Amino acid sequence: MIKTATTLLALSLAAMAAQAQSAAPPAGRLLASNCFQCHGTNGAGPGFDAIAGKSAEDIYKELKEMQRREPGNDIMKAHARGDTDEQLRQLSTYLSQQRKSSTSK
Repeated sequence: MIKTATTLLALSLAAMAAQAQSAAPPAGRLLASNCFQCHGTNGAGPGFDAIAGKSAEDIYKELKEMQRREPGNDIMKAHARGDTDEQLRQLSTYLSQQRKSSTSK
């Protein structure tokens, strides 16, 4: 009886751990959470430029260009400068996979 309960508990814990691992958010999603105030949820607007659905390479190139600009009061430069190349690629890929809204520019 105790062995059965222990086995069931172990199986339940293993199943919960597997579910937690499979429920991990896509790479770039957490980084994209910084974008919502200006670009809308998942980059789909409304707000400034809608970036959802743009090519990952175009988004990445724009972010890299922002990193190269001189510092100033531009919020985008501050965000871009704070990320590594790998983070910019993850962010670009994630945003490129999001649906454009019907009100996207």
